[in-house]
Amino acid sequence: MRISPLCRGAGSAVLLATALLLAGCGQAASTDTDTAASGVTTSSAPVTTSAAPTTGQGDEPAPTGTAAASGDPAGAEGLTVTSVRVGEHEEFQRVVFELAGTGTPGWLVEYVDAPSSQGSGAPVDVPGEAYLQVVLTGTSYPYETGAEELGRGPVATGTGPVEGVVYDATFEGQSVAWIGTTGQVPFQVSALSDPSRLVVDVAKVP
Repeated sequence: MRISPLCRGAGSAVLLATALLLAGCGQAASTDTDTAASGVTTSSAPVTTSAAPTTGQGDEPAPTGTAAASGDPAGAEGLTVTSVRVGEHEEFQRVVFELAGTGTPGWLVEYVDAPSSQGSGAPVDVPGEAYLQVVLTGTSYPYETGAEELGRGPVATGTGPVEGVVYDATFEGQSVAWIGTTGQVPFQVSALSDPSRLVVDVAKVP
């Protein structure tokens, strides 16, 4: 059977149209893919860092007075003196009385001529040339709180204005200690909670 030139031309036209159509579809698919890819975006939130201001040891003011200082207990519950430590600062030495329980103790801190044990009145040997008596109020007996109270006697030593710390005991809602110093140097007192502490700063005097 013989195919006429007209039919051959029509066939070629159909083949050409099919080829063009397929090419067009391929280009459309490629375009869609690129569009999808270009539509994917990434973002990163800016990272910022901040540092809380710090206070160096030399930034804290030194105590300036020697008069007796006192304060009232606040929310004191189950307070028992458990330890004492002496810390070094540029302008002063810090004596920290740590307590079990909650709230803060009251205090009466003053220089005394001769340390004596509460209750018995017996003299107490405290190192130093002057004696800063620390009375913590609002405290409880260890058998009431279940905490282990600091032992009676010398409990800390120092190499500056603080020559040593001697603890007495708890008696009728107050606990007594003495800070032996090189002289009647200025001091200041503050109470802190969580954990409960009484802080006595003793100035370094040239």
